[in-house]
Amino acid sequence: MEDRMSASTGKPVAATPRFGRIDADMADVDSSIRRAADHLFSLQHPDGYWAGELEADAMLEADYIFLHKLLDTGDPGRLERAHAEMWRYQNSDGSWSLYPSGPGNVSLSVKCYFAAKLMGVPATDPRMEICRHWILAHGGVVATNTFTKMYLCAMGQYDYDAVPAIPPEIVLFPKWFYFNIYEISSWSRSILVPLAIIYAKKPFKKVPAEQSIDELFVGGRSSASLRLHWNTKKIVSWRNFFLLLDRLMHLFERVHIRPLRKVALKHAEKWMLQRFELSDGLGAIYPAMMNAIIALRCLGYSEDDPQVIRARDEFEKLGIEQEATTEVPFPTFRMTPCVSPVWDTAQAVFALGEAAIPRNDPRMIKAADWMLAREVRHKGDWAVKVPNVDPGGWYFEFANEFYPDTDDTAQVLLALSKVDNPRERYQHQVCQRAIEWDLAMQCKNGGWGSFDKDNTKMIFEFIPFADHNAMLDPPTADITGRILEMLAAYGYSRGDKRVERAIEFIFKEQEADGCWFGRWGVNYLYGTYLVLRGLDAIGVDRNEPQMQQAAEWVRMVQNPDGGWGETCGTYDNPDTRGIGPSTPSQTAWALLSLLAAGDDRSDSIAKGIRWLLSRQMPNGGWDESTGEGINKQAIITGTGFPKVFYLAYTLYRHYFPLMALTAYKRAMESTASSF
Repeated sequence: MEDRMSASTGKPVAATPRFGRIDADMADVDSSIRRAADHLFSLQHPDGYWAGELEADAMLEADYIFLHKLLDTGDPGRLERAHAEMWRYQNSDGSWSLYPSGPGNVSLSVKCYFAAKLMGVPATDPRMEICRHWILAHGGVVATNTFTKMYLCAMGQYDYDAVPAIPPEIVLFPKWFYFNIYEISSWSRSILVPLAIIYAKKPFKKVPAEQSIDELFVGGRSSASLRLHWNTKKIVSWRNFFLLLDRLMHLFERVHIRPLRKVALKHAEKWMLQRFELSDGLGAIYPAMMNAIIALRCLGYSEDDPQVIRARDEFEKLGIEQEATTEVPFPTFRMTPCVSPVWDTAQAVFALGEAAIPRNDPRMIKAADWMLAREVRHKGDWAVKVPNVDPGGWYFEFANEFYPDTDDTAQVLLALSKVDNPRERYQHQVCQRAIEWDLAMQCKNGGWGSFDKDNTKMIFEFIPFADHNAMLDPPTADITGRILEMLAAYGYSRGDKRVERAIEFIFKEQEADGCWFGRWGVNYLYGTYLVLRGLDAIGVDRNEPQMQQAAEWVRMVQNPDGGWGETCGTYDNPDTRGIGPSTPSQTAWALLSLLAAGDDRSDSIAKGIRWLLSRQMPNGGWDESTGEGINKQAIITGTGFPKVFYLAYTLYRHYFPLMALTAYKRAMESTASSF
């Protein structure tokens, strides 16, 4: 057996043979846990919270350039730095991708190409030429999504008559009407209401000829060639119905038959302004905030109007200035799609609590108090379907009172269960309100969505402007698994009918090979981890076939190096699930899955733990990136909109491995005590 160096003593030690496998030395595991916990504490803000940067694709910088060029605003130096950041992510084939090593995306590539032109890059630049060839080979501008086309219309690069209509009159539909806006996802709601104002007002700014992108239209540009195509294979279909409706709405636009337009715009404006309150911006997410700024200007608000100043300030807060480094030898500016302090704080506190940090540690109490101060106490959009429940729960950001979500609420409750707060009675009251709110949000089929209840009307996916692939917020197995784990932490059991309905939902959602789809993390490794944790915590027997089949799938997809990994490509091709380079967060999810299913003896567990130990950095954290120097990028393990937008949560690489190592330590101690 090969000797190696102990991380705890620095002396050679022999790996421990156990059950025919090579286990990590427990002293190394203990040392790794301590160093990981210390590192995580070092990232805590003095106010008590954690907030890791959320990284995404170059769309954020391209849209930032578009916004300021459209409105003739912005700091020139910052725009240049955003432009430099955008170019860092161009692929060798000329395209831009939604995630590192992913295929090129035509909507993103067109946005980046146009942003570069707006910044003065000529079409003859070699980087532009290769990008143009790639875009034309993939359908040209016509192949982009609705949001991209709408932005292009504002700069005269596409025709409003050819984009799917987004009439502001949709905000007038009563709440009982089948197609009211509360039947679409909360994020689509916050994006589309200001976009409907933009569509109605049709802003237009003519750009110089050298900034035009006419060269990106395959076969030339005409309104007829730009329009969406009918479904010729199935004449009677929802797609064709909505396309016909879309054409009629465009006809009414041309002949100015819009009797309710003025009322609708007033209603949309009021709706938008109300949701600016108690918020980090509309919806506290990048596209809604950007659309809101444009919508305000379209409505006649001046640049120095307090509402515009406020909306712009909230948007600019998402920017991050980066000085020149050895890896990127020039200053850059990048945008983050939103901020995640509540989410990161809840995850960090829970991981530290699992690692046996004392429940009365002042740092834990400070974090708990910070979360308690952000309890939602006002009714938001969710109350349309759940009107008779007191507000409770938490959102994702610093402030987003209209949009608490079930997932953050469950995770905060899990975190608070690890803290003994001197304000015990107050914390108990807050937790009980949040639990009741989460339970009230359970959907008819037993699962939980994220922001709304029973947001499941599939017909909305056929609407022409629904090509961002996120019109709905249906119940998902990953959120349902987390809520089950939370309920177990607060004394709920299988004797509760709501719990049993949730378990039935999860079992119905299981894939044929044993795993579960992950809506909010990449992908099946994430979904399987949360489901197995939830089922184990709530008391489902670990020997149940659903549990063991899932564990076998996890073992089956382990990489030869001992870790686990999966790419965002699994959303496009589920057959590739479980396939990808090993990452710390996904390896941790796999290990937590196996341990939740009762596997503390397989060689898979031992190899996975050794993989984590061997890749821990001297500072106690882990690296989760790909490429080197100027091409270095964070690996994506978080999901925004499947197939459309992904996120790298930069703290995932730290708190999930800590959770996995502590779960392994407990399992090994339990096994040892049984001998």
